[in-house]
Amino acid sequence: MVSRFFNLFHKEFSGVHQAAFLLATAGILADVLALARDRLLASTFGAGRTLDIYFAAFRVPDFLYTMSLLIAANTALIPILLKKFSDNEEEARNFMRGIFTIFFIATALMVVVAFIVMPALAGMVAPGFTDADAKEVTLLSRILLLSPLLLGLSNLVSSVIQSFRRFFVYALSPIFYNVGIILGVAVFYPTWGIAGLGWGVALGSLFHFLIQIPSLVRLGFWVYPIKSAEGGAKQFNGVNLKFYGFKQDLWSVVKLSFPRTLGLSLNQLALTAITALASTLAVGSIAVFNLAQNLQSVPLSLIGVSYSVAAFPTLARLFVRNEHDAFLSSFWAALRHIIFWSVPATVLFIVLRAHIVRVILGAGAFGWVDTRMTAAALLLFSLSILAQGLVMLLVRAFYAAGRTVFPVLINFISSVFIVAGSFVAVWFFGHFSEFRETFTSLLRVADVPGSAMLVLPAIFSLGSILNVILLGWGFHRMLNRPRIPAASGFAKSLAEICCASLMLGVVSYFSLQWLNGIFGLTTFLGVFLEGLFAGVFGMWSAVIVLWALANEEFLVIVKTLHQKFWRAGVISQEPEKII
Repeated sequence: MVSRFFNLFHKEFSGVHQAAFLLATAGILADVLALARDRLLASTFGAGRTLDIYFAAFRVPDFLYTMSLLIAANTALIPILLKKFSDNEEEARNFMRGIFTIFFIATALMVVVAFIVMPALAGMVAPGFTDADAKEVTLLSRILLLSPLLLGLSNLVSSVIQSFRRFFVYALSPIFYNVGIILGVAVFYPTWGIAGLGWGVALGSLFHFLIQIPSLVRLGFWVYPIKSAEGGAKQFNGVNLKFYGFKQDLWSVVKLSFPRTLGLSLNQLALTAITALASTLAVGSIAVFNLAQNLQSVPLSLIGVSYSVAAFPTLARLFVRNEHDAFLSSFWAALRHIIFWSVPATVLFIVLRAHIVRVILGAGAFGWVDTRMTAAALLLFSLSILAQGLVMLLVRAFYAAGRTVFPVLINFISSVFIVAGSFVAVWFFGHFSEFRETFTSLLRVADVPGSAMLVLPAIFSLGSILNVILLGWGFHRMLNRPRIPAASGFAKSLAEICCASLMLGVVSYFSLQWLNGIFGLTTFLGVFLEGLFAGVFGMWSAVIVLWALANEEFLVIVKTLHQKFWRAGVISQEPEKII
């Protein structure tokens, strides 16, 4: 039985439906563990200074990890590797040896430099911290610098693993990563203090990497230097660069990865600026911002990421074939389904925000004040779930069309807006009492101290909305078409979705009022059941409305559920940040 289990580590999943089911199941388990990780952090520390330090310490390592994707992005490596392996197996192995070596040297150099200058970087990331807090950020960040190196190496390994369809071991890696972080909180922290949190993340990163190594070796890919080939040709890690054209291949990887790396780097810089500003506000501001953002990323991942990533290969293929009408039809179908799921998800998160926060995070040191602040931040983040999902789709549509500069430019504009807007909004909040009172009253936190940080998720959502508006305008200009045939019936469908979402919100809200007399809010079980039944009642009411209106997207989904939907293609990406 044990041997059969371990054989799965090296099993090739040639059937697409098998791999899709495996990755989907592992993805859900990884998300559950991520939520459990956040619950453990929240219950242990509450939304206080320790969690502020913890999240602030990720900023520099996250940025370095993003920079490492310039070489380690599997979306760029896998196509090149597959082509090389079909031509010459030894050439493919030498190509990956060279990539491993270049990545390790480049990333190690960045890590060493960051380690040395970390005290100065910590002061820039969290200028509002005391000297003692800044020292802890420095300590924790230095430990976390192991993660960009290990996760980057893991991405390189996973490029090989995925190319040979060894999906089981690849699917396990994010699960083991979260296990390492949980061990850091539960086991290492009581012994080593805040440094234990960093070692837990480092351990999770090591798990993420090592779990894939046996399969890599079994496939015949060795990452250590080999003997130099005979002759006078230039050698690098045993690879004849001139013969294998490694420089050209490396340049191809960099060119393919550069737009995405630059876009992600801009996002990281914007988040770093927000962290720096939040460090000057009330204690717990950084923690509340990050915990709420992690919660809203769940529907974003399930909806925006799923549809945009699934649509990308089809969009790219159709555009290359000059099948522009089919390209638009595929794009519009994905867009309509993102809207179909995102609008109800937004309404549900807004109505049930306090229950979501309390069920997932509300334990131990995470008190009622923390819940109210995080719930208010979650509401503000939820306002841009649709916008963030559509941004993911539009960016990939531009990439599919070979237009990589424009989305990076728009990302830069929205990042500047978020950074500048955050500073202006905090100043405005502090100097205009009428705005402050109206803003906090609408969020029901007028009596809660430290509510100034809530302008940060508000500006973040506005920046996301600006991003999607500008990308949509640019996409329309790119097509150079006054009317889009594929968009026929969109207004009707949008009205139906909004009507169903409104019904969902109304039913869920009044169900909460009724169920409160039955379950109450004094126990975890009561909060969970009240939120669960209110959400179920609301969703069923939305289903009834969509069915009565014969909504097109709804009918397509019903039809899909009657088919073998797991036969869809398996597409995966490397993570975009360390945590």
